[in-house]
Amino acid sequence: MGIFGRKNDTAAATAPEAPAAVNPDLAALTGDYTIDPAHSTLGFTARHAMVTNVKGRFTEFTGALHLDGADPAASTATLDIAMDSIDTGSADRDGHLKSADFFKTEEFPSMTFRSTRAEALGGDDYRITGDLTILGVTKPVTIDLEFNGAAKDPFGNERVGFEGKTEILRSEWGLTWNAALETGGVLVSDKIKLNFDISAIKNA
Repeated sequence: MGIFGRKNDTAAATAPEAPAAVNPDLAALTGDYTIDPAHSTLGFTARHAMVTNVKGRFTEFTGALHLDGADPAASTATLDIAMDSIDTGSADRDGHLKSADFFKTEEFPSMTFRSTRAEALGGDDYRITGDLTILGVTKPVTIDLEFNGAAKDPFGNERVGFEGKTEILRSEWGLTWNAALETGGVLVSDKIKLNFDISAIKNA
């Protein structure tokens, strides 16, 4: 079952594209959803000292989805993340990340994502493109998503779930602090892996 719809690969290239029939299951998911932070994870991974990975997450965020079964291209996603909620398991490291060397959280308290496009890749795989803003700098990012399904929880909430991942170069957002290693290389990688595990509740 898909969220953003599927492309008709068998249609002749020169024939006009006929409107796709709306899957009843898909139509039932159409609506507005609120991301549930208690059952969602926004994480990241960075290479440290060229030899190991440091993982972290943001513990405070809000977000919303609009899923449109009749017009999948109209589906949207928004996310607002509190940068002060960064958690890597080390208070000293978290303090450094909040400082002027990195996120400058007093000046830039939030990181935001606003989707601009959604597309189906086949099966339960999708891709969402949007604008990611960090330190007041906005750049486009593309996130690969897997739809994990829909269910009604024991409290009567209608939920949908997604897993997503992408990679960014932090330097493109002005995050350039680093330190050289005596053995060559740098302390913190430019490439950052972002991962998302999202549970969202349909609004009443």
